[in-house]
Amino acid sequence: MARRGLGAATGKRVSNASRIWRDAVHEAEQTRPGGTGRTAGGAAKPVETAAAAAERQRDADAREARAERAEEQWVLVEDVREQAESAVTRGRGSDRSTRPFAPMSELAEEVRAELARAVGTARTERVERRLREAADDFEHERFGDAARVLRKLSDEAPTVAAVRELYGLTMYRQSKWRPAAKELEAYRLLSDSVDQHPVLADCYRALRQWDVVDALWQELGAASPGAELVTEGRIVVAGAMADRGELLGAIRLLEQGWRYPKTPKPFHLRRAYALADLYERAGEVPRARDLFGRVLTSEPDFADVAQRVRTLQ
Repeated sequence: MARRGLGAATGKRVSNASRIWRDAVHEAEQTRPGGTGRTAGGAAKPVETAAAAAERQRDADAREARAERAEEQWVLVEDVREQAESAVTRGRGSDRSTRPFAPMSELAEEVRAELARAVGTARTERVERRLREAADDFEHERFGDAARVLRKLSDEAPTVAAVRELYGLTMYRQSKWRPAAKELEAYRLLSDSVDQHPVLADCYRALRQWDVVDALWQELGAASPGAELVTEGRIVVAGAMADRGELLGAIRLLEQGWRYPKTPKPFHLRRAYALADLYERAGEVPRARDLFGRVLTSEPDFADVAQRVRTLQ
């Protein structure tokens, strides 16, 4: 798959993650059972009570849990992509096809053909049934159930783009950013498509991989896939800029070419809401109030817009 400008973005670690990880591990090591049990001066520590030992262990467990969370955020982008590419390559065998895929609902016959090639005719019916079950679970927001099915299907049929796409979206909806990125990178590799770039960029935004977010946005713009997809990508990139404290830049990005339409579609409402939120954060309350009000008039049940309007009265 052509990486199109992503070379400069790879290999970037999350800011401060390595320091946080080292500090957390160091603290855990100092209090972990089986440690040296000596003070800085080399003298033996006083014998502690059972209650004190239990409290110390709880503290150590909490520190280790924090360390594990920090490690989860310590991501090398190239590692994620290599994992995705390796899984696809292992499953592909001699089939080196990377033709584009459309959404699964539009290509049911093609997905079935891909499943048959991936798992063999004898197992196709079972795998197809399991994929339909997972799609139904996803649609009804039973993401844990969908993930359990898709985890196995992803191993069994790693070259089927629809499987990797749905698994990635399921992980995303569970806020499991790194697994989601891995699956969506695999989908991207198989499909040569940008139609999940906004979701993939949002995963990297959550992992604070700013360069990759920017590079995906450039790819999306170069592909010009349509107003809705570009708008979703624009919202993600603006959010990433705001995360870095670049509020004015984020506002300019969402304002670019923007005019509130007479008959807004859902993606117009999302852009308007995101821009209004940025206005409020930047202290431009009248503009935030006006834009939130427009969203409220168009769609009274959109997100928490009614509450936002009341707050700004």
